[in-house]
Parts: sequence; C-alpha cells; structure tokens
Amino acid sequence: MNVTILENARELGREAAKLCSRELQRCIEEQGGARLLLSTGASQFETLASLITKDIDWSKVEMFHLDEYVHLSQEHPASFRKYLKERFVDLLPVPLHRAHFVNGEGDLGQQIAALTSEIRKAPIDLALIGIGENAHIAFNDPPADFNTREAYMIVNLDDRCKQQQVGEGWFASLEEVPSQAITMTVHQILQSKMIVSCVPHKVKARAIKDMFTHGVTNQVPATILKTHPNYTLFIDEQSASEADRALLAATE
Repeated sequence: MNVTILENARELGREAAKLCSRELQRCIEEQGGARLLLSTGASQFETLASLITKDIDWSKVEMFHLDEYVHLSQEHPASFRKYLKERFVDLLPVPLHRAHFVNGEGDLGQQIAALTSEIRKAPIDLALIGIGENAHIAFNDPPADFNTREAYMIVNLDDRCKQQQVGEGWFASLEEVPSQAITMTVHQILQSKMIVSCVPHKVKARAIKDMFTHGVTNQVPATILKTHPNYTLFIDEQSASEADRALLAATE
C-alpha cells in the first residue's frame, strides 16, 4: 500500500492523474489496450479533469464504471451515467474503444448479467475507487458483503450514504435519494490489477481515520483495500487531518 498526501484536491487530482496516465500508457504499449474502471462523486472531479488532458490513446481504452441508482433516469443530475459522459467520455479527444455503463433502469437482472459477462472477459488493469464518508467502496455500505463472488449486485443504501449524496448537492433531500443501487461487489473490485483511490476533502477525514485504525472489517469497507497487492491512496491535508500521522507515514 502506498499513501501520498497532497496539499489540496487540485494537487491530488494532478498527481493521481499522472500515475494513472503512466499505467494506462504502459498497458497500451505492452498489451495493446487497457481496461479502466471509474468511480464518480465530488471527490473525483479534479482527477478526471486532469486525466482527460493526458496524452493517451483513448481509442485503445475500454471503460467500466462502478454503480448506478436503481430506477433513476440517465437525465437526472445525480445519474452516474450522466456524470461520466459529461465529465469524462464526451470530453476525450477521441472516443473510447468501448464504454460499459451500469444501467439501473429496465430489466435489472438482464443489465447485471450483461455487465458481468463483459467485465469477466479480462481483468481490469486500473481501477479508480473512491471512498465514501461512511467508508463505503462503490455502494458497498457497511456492513459490506465481503463474501459474494458475484460481479454486480443490488444493494440497499444506508442513511449516511444517502446523506452524502444530499451534502454533495446531487439531491435536495434525503427522501429524494433512491433506496437502492446496482453496485460492483467488493470481490470484483479486488480483482483489478491496480487500484488507486483519490480521497480529498474534510468530509472524508473520519473515513480515512477509520480505514487506518481498524483491521480489515466489513463495518469499514475501505479497510479491504489495504489487502490489495498494488494499491495507492491519494489524500489531501484535509482528508488526512484526523488520521494518526505515524500510521500514514508508515505506508508512504
């Protein structure tokens, strides 16, 4: 596990994008293409904005994403499909080789089966995995299911997760947040060859503290990321503010 602490979200995004760019370029050079997994939310703004400026042959990149609300239209401001199209896919200088979006509308069983078939064709080379205010990864809220071997599943969202969505401005009230989502499972996330987490902002400070002060536990889902053999965590001074600096220094 590698930990890098930057001054603020902008610097974090810039440095994380450099690392991700190098890895994507390496994969393209060595194997002819790369499979990229993206997360969403306010914590990913700066990283994605910097990543799209990099000199990458995006026509050789296949993109997947982590999760989507159930029964939420793609036109809704909170839709993660909308987020990724507007903040990443549509801004690239050349189209991606392919983009696989999680669709929470229609026949959910069929949607999950199709995604599972695609993602299991080959490993994900690089996964950008955010960490929520309740330490969730994707929409695997505590207590997260560490045992399922499914690739995607339907989950119920807890109130703290819903409150984060309101706090970030995606919904006007807790009641407007959908109660369920389709999420990539913890098991499937861990199959990625390289995982990078970009976690800026003060609201994530408790989650980062809990990640470092607890052993691996499904009550703090992000703790499972510490077991991955190629994991890098980018945090800023604000998100690192409650963590024991000695613990952080031991992993830098």
